[in-house]
Amino acid sequence: MALFFFLVGLELKREILVGELAAPRQAALPIVAALGGMAVPALIYYAVNPDGAAARGWGIPMATDIAFAIGALVLLAGRVPKALITFLVALAIVDDLGAVVVIALFYTEQLVVEALLAGAVLLALLVVLNLAGIRQPLPYFLLGGLLWVALLKSGVHATLAGVLTAFTIPARPKYDPARFSVQVRELMKRFDASHRPGESIMTNDGLRATVATLENGVLKVQTPLQRLEHAMHMPVAYLIIPVFAFINAGIPVDFGGLATTLGHPVTLGVGLGLFLGKFVGIAGASWLALRLGLGQLPAGTRFSQIAGVAMLGGIGFTMAMFIADLAFAAEAENLLMAKTGIILASLVAGLAGYTWLRLVARPG
Repeated sequence: MALFFFLVGLELKREILVGELAAPRQAALPIVAALGGMAVPALIYYAVNPDGAAARGWGIPMATDIAFAIGALVLLAGRVPKALITFLVALAIVDDLGAVVVIALFYTEQLVVEALLAGAVLLALLVVLNLAGIRQPLPYFLLGGLLWVALLKSGVHATLAGVLTAFTIPARPKYDPARFSVQVRELMKRFDASHRPGESIMTNDGLRATVATLENGVLKVQTPLQRLEHAMHMPVAYLIIPVFAFINAGIPVDFGGLATTLGHPVTLGVGLGLFLGKFVGIAGASWLALRLGLGQLPAGTRFSQIAGVAMLGGIGFTMAMFIADLAFAAEAENLLMAKTGIILASLVAGLAGYTWLRLVARPG
């Protein structure tokens, strides 16, 4: 999961630098919506489970699953404005950052100061790599791995190393576009001069050298941040998240005891927190921000579509499961009930949000 958090960190840094979170006016609405979408579910869960071991699960319904929520919205790509997808991306990334903070502050066991200091030194070295202009990913991964070990020993949850490492990945390319353009034109002249019809590139040293130089330039004109984000999407989406889901989402089905399971306070707290809390929190905070002039609707969107996004915010699979494992590591029954609530609420929220957005879509 540290790699999942690494990707989240890369996405968050990009959004802060050049995305929806870069301009204060644009960032205000998804930030306020995300805060509402974290606070209300936690309050609903705590209202249902105010004391005892179950109360420790208040952080579970705070988390929106960015991949599944955006996947549901992308199915409607022809019916909703592109800006609505961007709004959900920004909201979910802020939500993920909130979940990271919650894990760090409330689901961390006793701290080991020496290991924490070692982690701080390693983080400082990562920053030095960035400032020194090191753009090869290997040094960052090596120090990031050591940071993961240090945080594991410190008591702070080790997956936070992924976010911290991501924030040190350079976001500046080595070549500027003008220099790259000049270099490409020069290389294409060399390529044309070296090319001989009918000759394989394997036997033409000039062609191979030109192509290798061009490839190196293509890499250097891109930012390491975007290269890594693009490279990480596939393994995280198709390997890490499915493996995590397969290992952690197993729920024994007992139809005879279904009523008891659905009525369990933890199941109710998680289910109502995700489905009802996310909707009320995101839609309510967005409405309030718009009324107070703190934000503006994304281009071409209506508030009815924001309400649909608020429903999709109740899809809380991956991150919610992760927090549930932390909250109820020694509480097997509560963990089972929490996972049941997560899956049921995520299914209902996904279907409700998809259906609502289809209904409110403009004709054509």
